[in-house]
Amino acid sequence: MTIHELHQKLTAKELSAVELTNAIIAHKAKTELTVHAYLADSHEQALAVAAKVDEKIAAGEAISPLAGIPGAVKDNICIKDQQATCASRMLENFVPPYNASVVEKLAGEDYVSLGKLNMDEFAMGSSSESSAFAKTTNPWNADYVPGGSSGGAAASVAAGSAVWALGSDTGGSVRQPASYCGVVGLKPTYGNVSRYGLIAYASSLDQIGPVTRDVTDAAIVLNVISGHDHRDSTSIPGERPDYTKALVNDVKGLKIGMPKEYFGEGLNSEVREALEKVAKVYEGLGAEIVEVSLPTSKYALSAYYIIALAEASSNLARYDGVSYGLRVPADNLVEMSTKTRSQGFGAEVQRRILLGTYVLSSGYYDAYYLKALKARRLIKNEFDAAFENVDVLLTPTAPNTAFKFGEKINDPLSMYLEDICTTPVNLAGIPGISIPAGFASNGMPIGMQLLAPAMGEEVLFRTAYTFEQACPECNKIASIGEVTL
Repeated sequence: MTIHELHQKLTAKELSAVELTNAIIAHKAKTELTVHAYLADSHEQALAVAAKVDEKIAAGEAISPLAGIPGAVKDNICIKDQQATCASRMLENFVPPYNASVVEKLAGEDYVSLGKLNMDEFAMGSSSESSAFAKTTNPWNADYVPGGSSGGAAASVAAGSAVWALGSDTGGSVRQPASYCGVVGLKPTYGNVSRYGLIAYASSLDQIGPVTRDVTDAAIVLNVISGHDHRDSTSIPGERPDYTKALVNDVKGLKIGMPKEYFGEGLNSEVREALEKVAKVYEGLGAEIVEVSLPTSKYALSAYYIIALAEASSNLARYDGVSYGLRVPADNLVEMSTKTRSQGFGAEVQRRILLGTYVLSSGYYDAYYLKALKARRLIKNEFDAAFENVDVLLTPTAPNTAFKFGEKINDPLSMYLEDICTTPVNLAGIPGISIPAGFASNGMPIGMQLLAPAMGEEVLFRTAYTFEQACPECNKIASIGEVTL
């Protein structure tokens, strides 16, 4: 069930929070044998919070929509006194002494946390294969990857081992795995959700976002985690609306743009066919479909991997064996730092640090990094211009459905291309949501992506919710995700 369905059952006393939490924990024990979405459990704390919620209900107190609903958090988001490994040997024994801002907000709503979720190491990857500790599988078919880097978040929701989850999205890391696992993944506007307590990969691109079973749940979670935070200098000031009020089943008169560059060469034919059907559904509901052009988008992937890797090189320089994290003993400081970094970081992280350092080096800064920043500005300008003529943009979330394990792990360029539809969104700082759009012939989910102007989450939710109501067959649940209550 969804957050809003379970909330109704809790308030009607048809189900207790402790019963619900125990049911999810029991189900999780079964699914984790094959899915491996979790890196750590916090069942004792979860049941304690659930009991507190039941006491409030018994006393006639009102509870928040998230109270008593079991969820989980990606392992790069800090929870006080719980591990935060970033799925890396470098932080294997790191226990944060503080909560991330989003965790503070969730705690104020009596959220139930089942544990920390697997991910690509330091959020660098598109398949969750670069984790140092576990290989998360796709609940629809264990031979396939769940996507990344928030693969554990998407897989846990699809498998029913969490009702909702939090991930982080730097270049599509919430939306792409949501697409692969047939769930909903939202990347809010950059600055709409505080990054305080999110272990950094690329600071100008990272954004925390929810993974849920449906669009309504995404709005419920965003209501809790969004808002200004003085501890995050990039946090956008001002009040936030109640996003659930945007869940209106109506797109009449809405202009939906389809960028032709996102439907060109390299797009899987079944994904293309599914998106064409989506466009026809919207037309039938009274929306106007408009072809638009975003020509600079072809440079987005290159610009993203230059900017993100440059920032990663800078952010990960702190892991040198001196202050915290892994330390490999050696005879001198340079040798200690070298051994620590070579043994603490996996191959993909090392690759990205090397590339990031290279593009920032003398003689290459202007040729690569500066040009990438200019391309980023042009990409943002094109999105701004497009939104002067349309309300929302419709694109694929990924050019393909989920691929099999090992298929791309030794071909980094092919792996990076899986992010071609999502990276422009992070560069522009605009919100994007991936929702289920159907299924491929092999039974794997297909995702569609909707984009809106900065702080335009309300029109995003309205558009996504309307399609979700029109296509209930698109939002099926993997058989492994059926929980017995």
